[in-house]
Amino acid sequence: MGRRSILIATGWVATAAVATVIGLGAIRLVGESITGTPGGVRSAAEIERALASPEPAPTGATGSASAAPGTTGPTPSANSGARRGFATDGGTAVAECGPGGVRLVSWAPAQGYRVRDVDRGPDDDVEVTFQGAAREYELKVRCIGSEPVAVADE
Repeated sequence: MGRRSILIATGWVATAAVATVIGLGAIRLVGESITGTPGGVRSAAEIERALASPEPAPTGATGSASAAPGTTGPTPSANSGARRGFATDGGTAVAECGPGGVRLVSWAPAQGYRVRDVDRGPDDDVEVTFQGAAREYELKVRCIGSEPVAVADE
């Protein structure tokens, strides 16, 4: 191997090392937004608690608020009843009881699942079906008293 080949190989290795160090430094500088989950990873219990808590009412704006990505349905009215979140391995949903019966406020599939069917109500019972590659989860909700409760499919 000649001197020129050794210089070319050494230059290539040095350039690769410098590029790697610069790339790692950039990732460290940008931080969690590229390499992690902003706000951390939540447990299933934390997600269920967050879904069960009522949403804060918008202040200062008139008109209807826009729905968050992945959710559908109008904002709750002043006469809406109890609201509760439900979680399955296929996804999550929030339901509330009101004068017209139970209705789904929002729903979101888990990663790897999609929403196959939704009966949002208001009605005696509502349901959402989350379908994955190997499994399907159906969540059916009914009002018992004024509380939304998940029930077995009949």
